[in-house]
Amino acid sequence: MSVRLIDTYAKPFLSEKEYEYMQAQLNAAHTTLQERSGAGNAFLGWVDLPRDYDKEEYARIKKAAAKIQKSCDVFIVIGIGGSYLGARAVVEFLKSPLYNNLKKDTPDIYFSGCNISASNMQELLAICEGRDVCINVISKSGTTTEPAVAFRIFREFLEKKYGTEGARERIFVTTDRARGTLKGFADAMGYETFVVPDDVGGRFSVLSAVGLLPIAVSGVEIDELMAGATAAREALAEPDLTKNDCYKYAALRNALSRRGKTTEILVGYEPYLQMLTEWWKQLYGESEGKDGKGIFPASVIFSTDLHSLGQYIQDGVRNLFETVVWVKESGTKQPIPHDPQNIDGLNFLSGKDLNYVNEMAKQGTLFAHVDGGVPNLVIELEDRSPRSLGYLLYFFEKACAISGYLLGVNPFDQPGVEAYKKNMFALLGKPGYEEQKNALEARISAQK
Repeated sequence: MSVRLIDTYAKPFLSEKEYEYMQAQLNAAHTTLQERSGAGNAFLGWVDLPRDYDKEEYARIKKAAAKIQKSCDVFIVIGIGGSYLGARAVVEFLKSPLYNNLKKDTPDIYFSGCNISASNMQELLAICEGRDVCINVISKSGTTTEPAVAFRIFREFLEKKYGTEGARERIFVTTDRARGTLKGFADAMGYETFVVPDDVGGRFSVLSAVGLLPIAVSGVEIDELMAGATAAREALAEPDLTKNDCYKYAALRNALSRRGKTTEILVGYEPYLQMLTEWWKQLYGESEGKDGKGIFPASVIFSTDLHSLGQYIQDGVRNLFETVVWVKESGTKQPIPHDPQNIDGLNFLSGKDLNYVNEMAKQGTLFAHVDGGVPNLVIELEDRSPRSLGYLLYFFEKACAISGYLLGVNPFDQPGVEAYKKNMFALLGKPGYEEQKNALEARISAQK
């Protein structure tokens, strides 16, 4: 398997009986998922997506990616939440968080529509000046505020630069198959469109056109990414705890939560894991955080954050557990040079590879945190390859679904996300929100 779960550092915090108890509950959650009989069953398209994806669209994704690579210097991906986090996580994991600064034969890729920042928008527009630009707007409806505003701005930029006809060849739309404002507009304008599947929620959509087009533009071999996810789908099909590390991960995090470990920190030891932890936080936070339940998802990148959050993890409130994502073979080597003067006292490291030092930092941290009362799980990847990453993405998605059912929630809805939108629309004066606007303005006045 490309991914292996190590539970050695969590066992001291749990009894053998807890494993036995979790198996029966896992069986029930597995049956619910497989029979599609549980809450949110209309959004289970991701389960078989690595096998049952649209082959014709997949070919068009490759063709569009090649066109974008040839025709632009800058590729702007417009989306929020699952519409951009998965693609950015994959590009940074497999290429680099410094992707845009590297020498390459693919376009720079920037992400917009994931905030409401005027300064960030101005900076992106400045980057685009004097360069050839293509955009990919990703939105199921086309009316979500952040990406819709960004699309307005970049569409205007392209039309001024290339004219309406020229812009048409540089705008790619990923949206609903047949419905919605954006789909209607894209068809009317003649933009090439790709599909946000009806039965795949945004946070589970990285292996659909939502993620695959930007990923392919970066030069990642998406065939290998999908092959890894396919291998995971086949390997993680049985609920037996002794054979299925994905299900064991779901079971252990729930068992630890019932022991009062209600915050899970996803730990990476490489900067290229940063955006993967952000994708993971949305996946688990939006899937589990409802009905007054959920394990709070947090993240750190060590050893950097050992010099900030490390103190809290070591000695703070004991409601934490950590899940470490460790890549065994990084594919790179960097020896530490010898210093004849030994001014830093580190000549005992001379000639050693940085990867080895990083691994010892990981091992030392595991021992320290476990001794400090923090259970640790370790998810070990074979290497930093598209195939291993595809396996891991599917691993996390399936574990999330099972974990949600173990918690007794619908893992596939997100009713709480709408609360801020309604308040924002009211305060901005959107028609139909007049009564709510008056109530909110009264609350604002009372605070002054």
